[in-house]
Amino acid sequence: MGDILPFKKPSPFEKHKGKTLCRSGFHKWKIIQEKQFDVKQGKLVTLYQCGRCGERKTEVV
Repeated sequence: MGDILPFKKPSPFEKHKGKTLCRSGFHKWKIIQEKQFDVKQGKLVTLYQCGRCGERKTEVV
């Protein structure tokens, strides 16, 4: 049996849930991959992703 698709348009509350903090710079960072080696930079890199909006950032160790 196939997936059921929602035909109801999401309300603004559901559409923007959790993004107001991220717009103000208060992301909820979670580690995706810890201490990955970057060959071009020659350094260890940690990848982070925000749990609310999905934005990603890298941090060089």
